[in-house]
Amino acid sequence: MAKDLTRGNVFSSIVGFSVPIFLANVFQQLYNMADSFIVGRFVGKTAFAAVGSTGSINFLILGFVLGMCTGVTIPVAQRFGAGDYSGMRRKITDAMFACIVMGIVITALSAVMTGSMLRWMKTPDDIYRDAYNYIFIIFLGIPTLLMYNLPANISRALGDSKTPLYFLLLSAGLNVVLDIIGVCVLHLGVRGTAIATVTSQLVSGLACIFYMRKKYEKLLTFDREELEIRPYGIFTSSKIGMPMGFQFSITAIGTVVLQAAVNAIGSDCVAAINAANKINSIVTQPFEALGATMATYAGQNLGAGDIDRVKKGVRVSIVLSAIFAVAMFIVNTTFGTPISTIFLKKADINAQLIGYISKFLFINSTGFFLLGTLLILRNCLQGLGFSVAAMGAGLFEMVARTVIAFAAKGEQAYPIICTANVAAWIMANVILIPLYIWGVKRIKKVLNT
Repeated sequence: MAKDLTRGNVFSSIVGFSVPIFLANVFQQLYNMADSFIVGRFVGKTAFAAVGSTGSINFLILGFVLGMCTGVTIPVAQRFGAGDYSGMRRKITDAMFACIVMGIVITALSAVMTGSMLRWMKTPDDIYRDAYNYIFIIFLGIPTLLMYNLPANISRALGDSKTPLYFLLLSAGLNVVLDIIGVCVLHLGVRGTAIATVTSQLVSGLACIFYMRKKYEKLLTFDREELEIRPYGIFTSSKIGMPMGFQFSITAIGTVVLQAAVNAIGSDCVAAINAANKINSIVTQPFEALGATMATYAGQNLGAGDIDRVKKGVRVSIVLSAIFAVAMFIVNTTFGTPISTIFLKKADINAQLIGYISKFLFINSTGFFLLGTLLILRNCLQGLGFSVAAMGAGLFEMVARTVIAFAAKGEQAYPIICTANVAAWIMANVILIPLYIWGVKRIKKVLNT
């Protein structure tokens, strides 16, 4: 059901909208983890490290796609908040054609560049072939990623964060079943997990589209004019969507440089950070959910002309983020290391590997409040239409990670690498806090004139 976030109690609106997003994100991570778990357990540490070594270029390319999908639907949220439903449908059409064009271009380029990107990252020879086989198939599946994420983000723009959850649950369950078949029955190795991921995305995407057409039959019934290709409308949507995509990609460039530094240390470090990041990907989801909520919340309330309600939402979200930061620090430092070992065979686990994992988790956990603040402010700015300004945070993150990567030399290389995320989050907030204050003042001035 569509939900108007411009009315009612601010705390209830944010919590009610963010909980389904949190659950969806957790299941998204769980089915991503299923790939690593099954590969690590049934193929081995080398294959596990291979899948993990592709994480940064996966984020580089797929992060752009996900950011693009979120960005092009912000005008949908703004038109919905303003009560302009015909304009909202036109913005959906613009978003759809923008994603089709970008999907074709990105799929072709990423598939052609796969080998070069892995070499640039200094992927160790013993994991290169598996890394290539896995990420190449994932890149070919970019259209299926779009097929799910665009309708999911349209649903969220309408205030409905539950529908994407239902179909992500479908995708997660199907992915696990197909992983087991591909790896344990057909013995396809890492290719089996990649095929499972792409197939599950395709099925959940098609199901989400058909369900939304039926559920929002009146709201999403288009007339001929609303379905017309409008070059200027596509350009306008892309002007918001592409900076959000580049935001992810710019951030990912720093991650790619950092991954190259990790790869240079050896496959044990790659495996340790991959295992630790699987845990981090779960415990950081409360912050991701608050951030995603703020994009829709800010967009709808901007459409309604209520910037004060946006400010209240930011304050509530930051308080919630502080509470989650303390809770997730305790969870991560207490249970993170033992849980992370489930991704590896017992024979592959040693004291050095455990030490690597523990150090990475502890240092990263100290910066969770910084991460939460970053995500809330960045998504709020994007929801208010300041996508290009928010992209500056990605530049600061990239610089921080790149500096850390070049500083990671000698015996202290691994401890230095462990500080990279926290340094990046600090640098992002340095630019986001003044940008948020500036953006709110600018909109308030426009609304008062």
